[in-house]
This record gives sequence, structure tokens and C-alpha cells, in this order.
Amino acid sequence: MQNVKIKDFHVGKGEKLCIIAGPCLLENEDLGKYVAEHMLKLAEKYDFNYVFKSSYEKDNRGAADNDRGLGIDAGLKALQSIGKAFNVPLVSDIHREADCAVAAEVLDILQIPAYLCQQTSLLLAAGETGRVVNVKKGQFLAPENMSSAIDKLTSVGNHNILLCERGSSFGYNRLVADIRAVPIMSDLGYPVIFDAGHLVRIYGISSKDPRGGEPQFIPTLTRAGIAAGSHGLFVETHPVPAEALCDAASVMPLDQMENLVKEAVGIHQLIQSWDIN
Repeated sequence: MQNVKIKDFHVGKGEKLCIIAGPCLLENEDLGKYVAEHMLKLAEKYDFNYVFKSSYEKDNRGAADNDRGLGIDAGLKALQSIGKAFNVPLVSDIHREADCAVAAEVLDILQIPAYLCQQTSLLLAAGETGRVVNVKKGQFLAPENMSSAIDKLTSVGNHNILLCERGSSFGYNRLVADIRAVPIMSDLGYPVIFDAGHLVRIYGISSKDPRGGEPQFIPTLTRAGIAAGSHGLFVETHPVPAEALCDAASVMPLDQMENLVKEAVGIHQLIQSWDIN
């Protein structure tokens, strides 16, 4: 496996657990800084590597009038301020080929949304920046078929690749975690990140509706994903989920993150001691 460097640490076999966390949507700079500071304190306490995640834009909303974020200019400026204030790596979704070079000036990781994981022009443009690229596996894609995304990125000389498992379609509006996806994607040669939060989203119901998610299952899914050998955990979190402008029904409450990361780190350390991932 090729371990991947992010700022001043590595993700992969034999490394500390990487936890990518933050509000789904970057609503404002103050919210981002509040969450980043809280998570960095947990990182110091429980000894994991932290990446701040928040999207400057969400272009795959369920309705045209849903909040889509600050936009690329204001959003990247706010993210840059957060990164400098806490010396923390940054990741955000990108949706367009034209945005990659601009986003790469600020972000440490460019994230390819699940629906776009086969978008050749986007992957090539992201790869050409040289930044780490976190590719979310499409709900419609078998884990072994993530080799196509790898091939596209490596074709432009980029081997800074993370593969993210975030569930597979199970009928309509539900996702399930096929835990086999973790070792299958790991065998493709790059670190695997497990996204427990998007698995609990119930699609077809507004994310503002409490029925639109089941965040009580995030800890269970986290334990399973880390035990399966994931090298990182992706969890969106918000201090007041009901007020979140995106995925309000499925984000992890910030005040519950301590127990989550404590368990995740403990399981990861145990798995590392068995040398099975």
C-alpha cells in the first residue's frame, strides 16, 4: 500500500487514525473555527491526525432553493483563514473541472463527490493539481471498480489518492455499508476512509426533517468500518444539528464526538497491533 502524505502526517498502513470532520456546509467562518478548535483538542487528547472538512459549495442538493454555501471565492477565503488559524489541513468538495486549480491553492485535499467519481474530466483536472484527492465511491459502484478512478488519477502522475467508502444503494432512498468494501478497496493499493455519516441519511426526505436521518447509528457504523481496517474516518459534525443548513438530520452532534473518536482510535490501535490492514 502507498501511504499518502497530508501536510505533516501520513495516512495508511502503520499510521495514526486520520479523522476528517467538520460541518457539511461552511455556513460561516466562525462556525468553522469553532468546530476546528474543538476537534483539534480531541486530536491532541486521543492522538489522531485531524483534517478539517467543510464544503464551500454543495452542488448536489435535493432542491434548487436549498442552501448551497458561500461559493468558491468567499468559501475558499474562509477556509484559508481556518487553516491558517489552526495550522490544520483542509478538504472540501469540488464539482467542476474549472474549480480544481483555484481550490488547490487553498485545500490540502480535493474531494470528489460520490455522484462524480466516474467524471473523467473532473478526476484528471483534480489529479493534475498534485494535491491529495479523496474519491468517494459512488453508491452505484462496486468497490473493485474504484480502480477506474485510480487509473485516471495516476494517468496524470498523481498517486496521492484516498478512497472513501460511503455506502451502496439498497433499493430506493437507503444506503447500506458493505463492510467488504474496505478491504477490497484497500487491496487496490491506497488508504481507505470510512464515511459513517452519509450512510445514515434517508434520501427523499428533506435533511431538515428529523425523519431524514438516523445519526444514532453513526457510532455502530464507525466501529464496524474501523474494525474492517479503514485508515481514516469521515464524519460531518455540527454544534447544533437542528440548525445546520445541510444534512441537519444526519450530522453527528459536536458534543458527542469525543466518545466517537475515543472508540474509533481505540479500535484502530487494536487493529494496527494485529497488523491486518
